Order: sequence, then C-alpha cells, then structure tokens
Amino acid sequence: MITKTGSATWQGDIKTGKGTISSESGVLDTVPFGFNTRFDGEKGTNPEELIGAAHAGCFSMALSNILGSEDLKADAINTTSTVTLEKLDSGFTVTKVHLTTEITVKGADKAKVEECAKKAKEGCPISKLFNADISIEISIET
Repeated sequence: MITKTGSATWQGDIKTGKGTISSESGVLDTVPFGFNTRFDGEKGTNPEELIGAAHAGCFSMALSNILGSEDLKADAINTTSTVTLEKLDSGFTVTKVHLTTEITVKGADKAKVEECAKKAKEGCPISKLFNADISIEISIET
C-alpha cells in the first residue's frame, strides 16, 4: 500500500481569505490558493487545477502500463485534463472531466492504441475517484 499526503491551510472567510497548499514531497510548498485563484483567475492554484494535473499524470502512466502489456512503447504521451466545476442547486460540483491526449507510438496499430487509451481512462486510479462524466479525445501518431 502506498500513502501520500497533501495539506492545506486556510485563514479568513471564503471571499477574502487566503490559503496555501503543500505536498509531502515538497514539490508544492505553501502554494497560494483562494477564491481569487479559483474564480477570478489570479496567480496561484486551485483544487480543480490540481485534480486536473493529477488526472493527466495518472492517465498517462496508466496508458504507458497498458501499452507495455501489449508490447508497445510510447515515444510520447501528452495529456491535458480539463475539470469542469459547476454551481448546481446542491452546491458546487465537479460535473465533467475531459481528457485530451496525443500519443506517439511508432509502427503501432491505431485501433489497438485507442483501445489501450480507453482502458486507461476507465482504469486509472484518479478516474475511479470521479462521480462525473469523463470523456476522452485521442490523437495517435504512428
């Protein structure tokens, strides 16, 4: 079993308050976040951006693993995860996540690579966290 930690500190009310996010590894070290970085586009991070980065990384690693089980090796997997946060009657909810991935696997069958990508979308541990519509757009170069 692997366990990793992230932490956040928050001070103040929702609109004018400020927080910082840190990760166990130290890659994120008191990175600022707040209402302004989440909703107003100011410098800093926000939970949706971090989830998107985590999902893109997890998917890319899962795809590499699945390709390897098919004796395929990607020269490149470039993935973006777009996380949609909407205000519903029940409150703010992540309603959609869209993966866009560009995969370069020289000499591979495109249908096989696409099948692997779809398996990775369903099987990566971060995908399994979401109770949202997760879609994927795949571009393959062979």
